[in-house]
Amino acid sequence: MGRLFVVSLEGKIYSCKHCQTHLALYEDIVSKSFHCRHGKAYLFSKVVNISVGEKEERLMMTGMHTVADIFCVGCGSIVGWKYEAAHEKSQKYKEGKFILERFKVSGPDGSHYWASHEAQVVGSDADDA
Repeated sequence: MGRLFVVSLEGKIYSCKHCQTHLALYEDIVSKSFHCRHGKAYLFSKVVNISVGEKEERLMMTGMHTVADIFCVGCGSIVGWKYEAAHEKSQKYKEGKFILERFKVSGPDGSHYWASHEAQVVGSDADDA
């Protein structure tokens, strides 16, 4: 696999809940109003220490999007997805941005978020961005 170089962030950091690899800064949150199968999800303008999977079309609550799952480079866990393209004009602001699922990351204070039993949202997307 080769040598792995990991970016270390400073400040309020979101990290992988499995291996604590840094993923994003609090200041890079665009929206906290997103939801996925496991509960809340946050939209970030940038993330680090991820690899991007294959692009695929997904029908979400706000329409069809081209997305790619993102994986932690430290442990390989899926931590969210990247919006590659939005088919609806009103959703274009998401393009090039990243979703981190709260269930899969640790917060800046080290807290873990657990899957909500009420979270039965199908099609993972924002309720109001």
